[in-house]
Amino acid sequence: MKHWTLDDIEWEKFDSTKVDPDLLKVMKAASLVEKNGHDYGRYLQKVFDDDPEFSAAAIRWAAEEVQHGDALGRWSELADPSFNFQAAFEDFATNIKLPIDVGKSVRGSRVGELVARCVVECGTSSMYSAISAATEEPVLKQICQKIAADELRHYKLFYKHEKRYLEIEKVGKFRRFWVALTRAAETEDDELAYAYFAANKHASASYDRKTFNREYSAKIYGFYRFHHVERAMSMAFKAAGLKPHGRLCIWISKALHAVLKKRARLNQKLVAAQAKAV
Repeated sequence: MKHWTLDDIEWEKFDSTKVDPDLLKVMKAASLVEKNGHDYGRYLQKVFDDDPEFSAAAIRWAAEEVQHGDALGRWSELADPSFNFQAAFEDFATNIKLPIDVGKSVRGSRVGELVARCVVECGTSSMYSAISAATEEPVLKQICQKIAADELRHYKLFYKHEKRYLEIEKVGKFRRFWVALTRAAETEDDELAYAYFAANKHASASYDRKTFNREYSAKIYGFYRFHHVERAMSMAFKAAGLKPHGRLCIWISKALHAVLKKRARLNQKLVAAQAKAV
């Protein structure tokens, strides 16, 4: 099936009156992370350098991720004509370096790498589904629907290869679950925080990971509904070799959703207090 292109987006339907300013800031940051797909692709090619089937799939995957960034960047420039997508991306790419010069996965095994990729894809698919449901701007809604579908397909791709490598590496459920947990925790690292900073910073601002993680989470976590969290958790459980939709999965989904809502409210208060103090 032919993959969509930027020409398939109905840009003429853009409605500036329906742009949510908070969501715009999140989309600017997301555009930079997605645009960086080629570096991830090169990393995966090195990890799977003797696997031509997966390497070819990684190249196609990376190209689609870059296209996601281009679509979100173009939309962000429509929504905010002062935003320079290319300049912001160059700043981001200069300051956030991926471990592409490696000979093996940073997850300890190829199965671990594929579990980590599954976690990322199910998380992003749920995020874009949540944003698509939340936004009233028709072009952003269309873009996010297409990206969410792509990320679900990418999850299936990585899961397929994970099953193939499980026959070779025999990585246990506990180890796979640990990889899933640690990869999920990396949403607190510099990548998203710096992307938010690079996309939305003022000329006088200086980067602080805690500050910009707080601002990012204050905005994005509020868009999640329980079914978005439960869907992502079920997919992550499946990748880790655990039962999706089981009692443990549902309990953790409920707990995580509650945590996200609480953190969104708390961080919104902290960001507002900080703005008043400036």
